Amino acid sequence: MLNYLLNFVNLDMEIDESLDLLEISEGLTLYELFFQGGTAGQVIIIILFILSAITVYIFIERYLTIKRAMLRDDFFFNSIKDFLHDGKLSSAIDLCENTDTPVARILKKGIIRYDRSLDNISQSISNEGKLELSKLENNLATLATISGSAPMIGFLGTVIGMVLAFYEMASSGGQIDIEMLSKGIYTAMTTTVAGLIVGIIAYLSYNYLVSKISRVVFEIESTAIEFIDLINEKRNS
Repeated sequence: MLNYLLNFVNLDMEIDESLDLLEISEGLTLYELFFQGGTAGQVIIIILFILSAITVYIFIERYLTIKRAMLRDDFFFNSIKDFLHDGKLSSAIDLCENTDTPVARILKKGIIRYDRSLDNISQSISNEGKLELSKLENNLATLATISGSAPMIGFLGTVIGMVLAFYEMASSGGQIDIEMLSKGIYTAMTTTVAGLIVGIIAYLSYNYLVSKISRVVFEIESTAIEFIDLINEKRNS
């Protein structure tokens, strides 16, 4: 009976300790987690926050731009075919100028050189396609840079935090200041987490946008081939 009571008391004490730890963890906010790790950790967290804001901005801006470029307007291309069939090149050019899409700008270059050889038209379309592709890929290099640099910046915070922690241990003279030591460990852990989060988000955003651009390139190439075939067919008719 005595052993049973002792076990019950020990269990009750363990439950109380677990509840105390739970209360401490629940009272720790994200702000405290990321901004109570010392000056070095705060500076790195701010840098990572700026990089995350840049990542979100680039992703939204590029996503909207690529989404507009992916819209396929069958009415537009059918109108271009009708104008070319009727010999109304100026009307076809005006329609391309009034349509703000990569396909329209590419077809405009081909229509302007309508009377030249197919090789010349094809080369002109290819050059314009490369220009449109570079426009779609604008700022993607920045996104790729952030995806690689953010984890390294976070790891830099880890190194700084550990250096501070060991420095405090070495200079304490046997009297370890738990508060100062915990700040170094705070910096070491939180900056790594923040850097990985920003890097992963930038990496996924970059790959998603690249996949969307590949679809746009496919649409442009298929439209350009159809346009060249249309000109060749009209000349042979």
